[in-house]
Amino acid sequence: MNEARYDGLADWYDTEFQPAPLESETWHTLVDLLGEGSGALVDVGCGTGNYAAGLAERGWTVTGVDQSEDMLRRARAKGIPAARSEATALPFDDASFDAAVSTFTHTDVDDFAGLLREVVRVLRPGAPFVYIGVHPCFVGPHSVYDVDRHVPELQPGWYRLTGRYTKAPGISRSSGLRMQVGASHLPLGLFLQAFLDAGLRLERVEEPPEREYSFGLAFRWRR
Repeated sequence: MNEARYDGLADWYDTEFQPAPLESETWHTLVDLLGEGSGALVDVGCGTGNYAAGLAERGWTVTGVDQSEDMLRRARAKGIPAARSEATALPFDDASFDAAVSTFTHTDVDDFAGLLREVVRVLRPGAPFVYIGVHPCFVGPHSVYDVDRHVPELQPGWYRLTGRYTKAPGISRSSGLRMQVGASHLPLGLFLQAFLDAGLRLERVEEPPEREYSFGLAFRWRR
């Protein structure tokens, strides 16, 4: 497997980019949508394993998956069993898991629809899948998001362009992570349709309320 986009960033990611993950809006939304439970859970695109470790402390038996061996190094140091794999070819049998989560992966993978199909394949019937990602309307190559004012500055001509970008207004005028790894973009309609095409059933949707223009969009789907 080739070097992943996040290789070489794991230490920075944990210590500077996300130093207190379990105090974040994302974490509280994740546990609220997932609810109480136990059993086998897969975290697709687990990164350095921060949320996976938190879910393990809540009683889940968590397995992490990520393409970056560098990120998995830190996940395993947190006690998370983890496999290096493409999200579109998960190394698990059909119907292996009682739940699945994935956070902020649709802006990182080139084939988000393929990721979703694999999540459906490895989940048991009726199992929940919680997904949290950046809001396709307000965050992406088409939008310069002012994180201090919590207001997007939309750029004409970019929103309906799909694919992966390393140069775009919302990347070149941002700072931090996206300038290093780029971003993939799906407009809202195509983004939602990918879940439906995979066979998932929507149970709950949230725009986390801390910002007027939400940075994130969160769902609980059912297999």
